[in-house]
Amino acid sequence: MEYVNQRVAQEAAKAPSEIYTGLATPLNIILAVITLYTTYLLYKPSPPATLPREPPAIVFRVFTPRTLLPYNGENGMPVFLAVRGRVFDVTSGRNFYGPGGPYENFAGRDASRGLAFHSFAEDMLTKDLDGPLDKLDGLGPEEFESLQGWEERFLSKYMVVGKLVAQGDA
Repeated sequence: MEYVNQRVAQEAAKAPSEIYTGLATPLNIILAVITLYTTYLLYKPSPPATLPREPPAIVFRVFTPRTLLPYNGENGMPVFLAVRGRVFDVTSGRNFYGPGGPYENFAGRDASRGLAFHSFAEDMLTKDLDGPLDKLDGLGPEEFESLQGWEERFLSKYMVVGKLVAQGDA
């Protein structure tokens, strides 16, 4: 026990300069660095906000079956389709209506009859692009109701960009 007392007495007798009591302790230095870095992160200038580019404005146009045909989503073109004389821009639904989608045969075409009959068959599409528009003869009440449902869905979801008229009416 005497050894411990001697050792305590030696440490107490040391000069104050020999004892490390300054502010520059390793712990204080680490805390100062963390505080400075956090302050820098909080107050560093942020890059200016960039707004997303707006899509080009779409002008309401009059389409014929022949002028509507290129808007099928191929070669970077938007995807348009017509329902009961209204042309809709369905580009945002490209995965459904564009190339490779389940409704791709309606792109760039009048889809009215096919939607009414829930058919993707080619005979539902207008063959004569220079002839009169499909008057939708032969639609029963069920088919007409289905077509109205599709039209309402398109009106609520997509923008109308034009109207579809026969080649002679353009």
